[in-house]
Amino acid sequence: MSNNNITFIGGGNMATSLINGLIADGYEKQRITVSDPDAEKLAQLAARCGVHTQSDNNSAISNAEVVVLAVKPQVLKSVAQDLAAAIQQVKPLVISIAAGVKESSLRNWLGGEVALVRSMPNTPAMIQSGATGLHAGPGVSEAQRNQAESILRAVGLTRWVEEESMMDAVTAVSGSGPAYFFLIMEAIESSARQMGLDEDTARLLTLQTALGAARMALESSDSPAVLRQKVTSPGGTTERALDILEEGKIRTLIDMALHGAQERSVELSEMLGEQ
Repeated sequence: MSNNNITFIGGGNMATSLINGLIADGYEKQRITVSDPDAEKLAQLAARCGVHTQSDNNSAISNAEVVVLAVKPQVLKSVAQDLAAAIQQVKPLVISIAAGVKESSLRNWLGGEVALVRSMPNTPAMIQSGATGLHAGPGVSEAQRNQAESILRAVGLTRWVEEESMMDAVTAVSGSGPAYFFLIMEAIESSARQMGLDEDTARLLTLQTALGAARMALESSDSPAVLRQKVTSPGGTTERALDILEEGKIRTLIDMALHGAQERSVELSEMLGEQ
C-alpha cells in the first residue's frame, strides 16, 4: 500500500476503524491526519493511534492526497461546502463513507470536478470484518481506485459496482445486512432459552453456530444451497425445521425486506440531496 497523506474528516467509529486497520496493515501513522470538532476525541486518537489531529477541516486537508469524508450524512452538505474551495485547490482523491449521499450531490457541494469514490462499509468494519461496496465516479484514475480499495480493504472485503444505482442494493444487502442476522440470532437464542437452555449456553451455541456457518460458506467452493443440502438429512431434524421455515415463506419475507431497504435507500438519497 502506497503511503499517501490521508486526512479523515470526522473521527467517529468508522474513521477510527479504518485508521486502526491501515496502521495494522503497515501504513505510516505520521501520514494520517484526523479533523474533528471534538477535542477529547482527537486527544484519544492521537494517544491511541499516534496520528496527527486538527480541529480545522481546511487546514487538515492542505497537504492531503486522499480525503475521507467520515461524517454523518445529515451534516455532509455543510461540511463539504465548507471544504469546497480547498478541495478544488488541492485536488485530492475524495472517498465518501456517508450512506445514501449521491455522487452528483456531493460533487456539487464540493464545487465541481473532483475525483470521487463513494463507499458503503458496514458495522463489522469496526472489528476488521466488514463488507464494503465501492463506486468510482468520472475522473478517478486506476491508481486512485487502487488507493481507495486499499484503504477500505483494511477493514474487510471490498467489491466494486460499476453503476452507482447499485449502491442502493449494496446498502440493502451488506449495509443493513448485519441487523438481519442479529435478528435471526436473537430469535434462535430466545427459542433455545424457551427449550430450557441457560442464557449463556443459548447465546454461545447460537453465536458459534452462526460464525461456523459463515466460515464454512466463505471457505467452501459450494454454494449456500449445496451446503444446506449437505447438512439436511432426509427425514431428520434439520429437514423438519427447514420445511417449517419454507412453509412460512421465509424466502419471500427476505426478498421483501431487502427490496424495502433498497427502496428506502433511494428515498433517503433523494432527501439528502435536496437538503
